[in-house]
Amino acid sequence: MTMLTRRSALMTPLALLATPALAQAPWPSRPTRIVVPIAAGGALDITARMLAERLQALLGQPFVVENRAGAGGNIGSQHVAQSPADGHTLMLAAANTLAANKFLYGNRMPIDPLKDLGPVTRVSTGTILMAVNAQRPWRSFAELIAFARANPGRVSMGSSGTGTTSHLFIERVKRAANVDITHVPYRGGGPAIQDLVAGNIDMMFDVMPALMPHVREGRVRALAVGSAARVTFVPGLENVPGMDEVLPGQGIDAQAWYAVVSPPNLPAPILERVHASIVQVVRAPEFGERLAPLGFRTVTDATPAAFLEFWRAEEDRWKQLVEISGATAE
Repeated sequence: MTMLTRRSALMTPLALLATPALAQAPWPSRPTRIVVPIAAGGALDITARMLAERLQALLGQPFVVENRAGAGGNIGSQHVAQSPADGHTLMLAAANTLAANKFLYGNRMPIDPLKDLGPVTRVSTGTILMAVNAQRPWRSFAELIAFARANPGRVSMGSSGTGTTSHLFIERVKRAANVDITHVPYRGGGPAIQDLVAGNIDMMFDVMPALMPHVREGRVRALAVGSAARVTFVPGLENVPGMDEVLPGQGIDAQAWYAVVSPPNLPAPILERVHASIVQVVRAPEFGERLAPLGFRTVTDATPAAFLEFWRAEEDRWKQLVEISGATAE
């Protein structure tokens, strides 16, 4: 009996280790990848690197940004959807990738984001900026539109990719203003902005964090913001009109958001820790202070379930935007 008791005592720790809940390694137990489904250099990439830097400082493990560009974010999304659900692969994606792509790509979509990705939380929201190369003659939105009407197809507009926020909203503006502007898609906002600064394209709509440094340094000129009202909290944009001023009565109000998602079915304890860690980082004053001058404000969701509810509602809004704009994935 004594031998059996001793044997049972020795086996008990092994039995406990075999229990999945207790065998689960804490998160993070090794480097965590934050996938960005577009090319490096754009606003999404900038935000992801800010997030990675602060999560690493908070949690003491490396956080690495990995750019997986292509197909409007679908390549990166599919990769994350098929990654292990252990918290060590996350994705920071924009609203168009998560809510618009299924309507742009139709049966060519490799996944259904709402079903095949796991919600964590939003991290920021903001509008977009219309800017032209500083060497172009247009000093106002009205001057640009007048030239475009007189010269159909001669104005070139870059975007961060087909079906992205910048593409959808320029198509909306083109229809509202009744102009023909040539769309030039890029594999991410970074390459598009490089060509805008170099003068290889005339203009673009993009989120502010990527464009504002070039506005302040005089390389590009801001003509309008995509929101209905002006963005007065951003230094240098106080006199830049909103869409209600330049295209009154059209109901254009571009609002973009970025959110963290994961592979589906993340174990609840890990999901709770991922969510809590990201919320703690994003709500820290210094995170918001770095975003605000660039035109973005921080926003988080109380729970992953709350973000999922918001996400579902946003699908309808982006579906309508795709239909109104007439945009389709090429």
